[in-house]
Amino acid sequence: MNFELNEDEEMLKALTERFVVDHYDHDSRRAFLGEPNGFSRKNWELLGELGLIAAPFPEELGGLGLDGTGIATVFEALGRGLVVEPLAENVVLAGRLFALTAPEDLKAEWIEDLLTGARRLALAHAEAGTRDGLTWVETSARADGDNYRLTGSKPYCIAGGGADGFIVSARVAGAPGDKDGAELFFVPADAAGLKKRDWPLADGSVAADITLDDAAATRLEGGLDALAEAEQVAALARSAEALGIMARIFEETIEYLRTRDQFGVPLGSFQAIQHRMVAQYAAIERSRALLNLALVSWGTEDFARNVQGARAFIADASVTLGHEMIQFHGGMGVTDELAVGGGHKRLLVLSRWPEPAQSALDRFAGLVH
Repeated sequence: MNFELNEDEEMLKALTERFVVDHYDHDSRRAFLGEPNGFSRKNWELLGELGLIAAPFPEELGGLGLDGTGIATVFEALGRGLVVEPLAENVVLAGRLFALTAPEDLKAEWIEDLLTGARRLALAHAEAGTRDGLTWVETSARADGDNYRLTGSKPYCIAGGGADGFIVSARVAGAPGDKDGAELFFVPADAAGLKKRDWPLADGSVAADITLDDAAATRLEGGLDALAEAEQVAALARSAEALGIMARIFEETIEYLRTRDQFGVPLGSFQAIQHRMVAQYAAIERSRALLNLALVSWGTEDFARNVQGARAFIADASVTLGHEMIQFHGGMGVTDELAVGGGHKRLLVLSRWPEPAQSALDRFAGLVH
């Protein structure tokens, strides 16, 4: 089977890599994490100008309608660059979900700004009672004429810092653990009754804890089924990003082992270290193979299962690889002075959000739906 990129995909890859080369080095990345909301607003605007924000959106709305290969190509390149702008959460997940489920009048009001990056959306779904990827929605929705009023708490809104609106899951019927009876709603960040508190994740990104007290909301179509489909595409993007990070910190560690002397010889000359590096190289190749399996099943009924299989393996293998690369660098590996430390922190977040690797494995095995 041919996994070579076509001309358009090569151009997309080159565009993303050029963005990384022109705007990212280690010191710049650290500075971006220190900005409000944990990323560079200037870079976000540039990503909009380059069309990389619009790219995952449907063509009929002005995007490129990227398929799985296009999304994976972009995010692997972003991962290699250790890019901190939250494209996976704000664009591939929340932005695309809004584009596919919002009523036409609301879509017309927001879509242009979402495509250019002038405004961002974030998903507010997980709650304090959520465990291992199972449905748990306590937030309630009551009808108020043609709209709704939401009351509840969403403490884990990833990339919610500075977001202009939220896609919120809330219950119109049933018990908290029931899949049926939960719907999706849109709430602007400035809505009366919405309070937000930002908090940092391990990788330096900024999440939001939002509380809703009879906040006005607009119902979206599709419910949790639409969310599940959007999460599959987002899981593909996150897995590709993790693969890019794995390759980046592996390559930097190889270079370190070639140049760092111990007992008068390069560290990389020790057979035990060579064997451990070979094991991690194999983990990268297995990760890429599983990601490719997901890509070739894009648009088929096997896509969701294959994505979960890739994520289950990559989430676990990436953290192990990060641990190994840090150990080879010694104490410096855990500091912010090296890309290895920052990359590993991002891998930790990717491996545990929105659910741990074991939950993804359970989905792959058909134990969780």
